[in-house]
Amino acid sequence: MQDWPSRITDLITLETHFGREGLKCFADRPANLNQMLQQAVTRNGQGEAVVCDDVRLTYDAFHTQVRIVAAGMAAHGVQQGDRVALVLGNAPEFLIVLMATLHLGAIAVPINVREGTPELAHILNDCGAVLVVHDTDVAAKLPAADAVPQVRHRFCVGGAVEGAQDYGALSTTGEQSDAAHVDPEDTAVILYTSGTTGQPKGAMLAHLNIIHSTMHFEMCMELGAQERSLLAVPASHVTGLVATLFTMLRTAGCSVILRAFKADTFLDLAAREKVTQTLMVPAMYNLFLLRCNVADYDLSQWRIGGYGGAPMAHSTIAELAEKLPNLALVNAYGATEVSSPATIMPLGQGHIRADSVGHAVPCAEIRIVDETGRDVATGEHGELWIKGPMVVPGYWNNPEKTAAEFHDGFWKSGDVGSRDANGFIQLHDRRKDMIIRGGYNIYSAEVENALTAHPAVIECAAIGRPDPVLGEKMQVFVHSTDPTLDAETIKAFCATRLADYKTPDFVTFSAEPLPRNANGKIVKKALRDMV
Repeated sequence: MQDWPSRITDLITLETHFGREGLKCFADRPANLNQMLQQAVTRNGQGEAVVCDDVRLTYDAFHTQVRIVAAGMAAHGVQQGDRVALVLGNAPEFLIVLMATLHLGAIAVPINVREGTPELAHILNDCGAVLVVHDTDVAAKLPAADAVPQVRHRFCVGGAVEGAQDYGALSTTGEQSDAAHVDPEDTAVILYTSGTTGQPKGAMLAHLNIIHSTMHFEMCMELGAQERSLLAVPASHVTGLVATLFTMLRTAGCSVILRAFKADTFLDLAAREKVTQTLMVPAMYNLFLLRCNVADYDLSQWRIGGYGGAPMAHSTIAELAEKLPNLALVNAYGATEVSSPATIMPLGQGHIRADSVGHAVPCAEIRIVDETGRDVATGEHGELWIKGPMVVPGYWNNPEKTAAEFHDGFWKSGDVGSRDANGFIQLHDRRKDMIIRGGYNIYSAEVENALTAHPAVIECAAIGRPDPVLGEKMQVFVHSTDPTLDAETIKAFCATRLADYKTPDFVTFSAEPLPRNANGKIVKKALRDMV
């Protein structure tokens, strides 16, 4: 059985990387992300690379900005291998700082601007960031200098604030230089993802990983230099980072940046900029169908509607087919640990196989195994194990988690799925106890750990509650004997310790202990049956 056409598979050879033998790799590829950018500049120097509000940068102009900011960072002591933290929302500066960091051979650490102070402190200390570039809006949330002693410099986009220089200072100092030499297996980006214990862990995305993911999007979605991709999800998330920003650099296409998603703003921008491709969460499609008259916008150029993070309702698929008949829906399943896509739906199959997340991407090997690690038969359920050049080598500064989640070159996803006789993969359950709210991954243990710090909370449990717009909202069950404890108190308590999207939507109180099995573990199925 051949999942992908020979024009793609004929480009694949077997290589060894990260000590993993037999990896299927594209033979003809950029050596690193700096070379990938240079190729885009050579191919499409006068074409638009970045559009955001009134900012329009050609590839030539964008590359110049990258070199200038890289020189400024070098003048402030950033060296090859150093970590640079980006606490930036969707903006041209995000992409400029990202590529300037890579230009120096340093490692970029994008962080969601919605993270709270404790999370920011943990990430900055864990990765050992020496320089932080941040938005004005998050300046007050950043840890104090003595809490992150290794951070030597802070630069604020939008003007100087207490403790930080104006971002513009990076453009006025330093001498430009050629891009540093980096190996394909060198870490390019560290992306922190919540762990099941609630402690974020940093997945190390190598140049090789990201390049293969961008090539998967390019080939499987048939993208080219004419592409205009609208960034609507956070740039700091693997989807926004790889599926849009890096993929457009690979194709020499244009990243159209939306600072914050609003349904009408999204459609207006998509129409005005003649957007051709997106990759979003289903909740975003639901929102503009719910709140806007799609016929009011000229979306005739929009041909690829990628989505992931949650299933898309059949009603949504049907409505999109009716209102946007030229739009090909493309489901893509992935994770930070696989640098975004592990599967992609072949073009033209999205409405036919709405039950599936598509085929394994061309360079991926996906095993579906039972609890003993043995392959299950076609059609049977098991855990997805994923191997390929896009699978990260492990977690930063965390050998224990690396050893636990990676085996024989495979990443053990924790997701339960099956594969049919035609190679289509179905997902049947998500990673244990994960809640996906509007495309954001929330581990219940992280919320539970925060809540149990409240003196009136004896025990608690968090579950996902189906929601037609966001996919899921969060329901927490709290066992407490304090009759004065109420939902607003619980939400306010969480808000001081967690990112805002991790705050519970619903709270149920119980004076009795939560249901447990014989092993003393809370039975979440029983809780789900209650909502």
